Amino acid sequence: MDNIKFTPQDILHKQFKERNIGKGYDEADVDSFLDDVIKDYDTFNKEVDRLNSENERLRAKVDELNRQVEVGSSMNNGAVSQPVSNATNMDILKRLSNLERRVFGSQMGANGQENDSHLL
Repeated sequence: MDNIKFTPQDILHKQFKERNIGKGYDEADVDSFLDDVIKDYDTFNKEVDRLNSENERLRAKVDELNRQVEVGSSMNNGAVSQPVSNATNMDILKRLSNLERRVFGSQMGANGQENDSHLL
């Protein structure tokens, strides 16, 4: 942004020297063109400001996520991780029990103990 020479206001208020050199440009045509340049210039400035704001917001979000990752990794390095929830563990145990019954059901006795008679 340091290389920008003109603001929209600079363009709007620019006064050109008059000379009597014969045929010149139509003043209304030049003014109309400069009005369009000012509008475009202003639009570009607004877009640059919007993008800078978005860039700052995204950088802040990246910093926050990096902090969360650091906290999470430091918690996992020093200690055994705790179960997420007891309900989740209970669901896993129920599923494991159902799976054992289906796979080993014919080998289980009525009291739930393995029937070792097939090993003899």
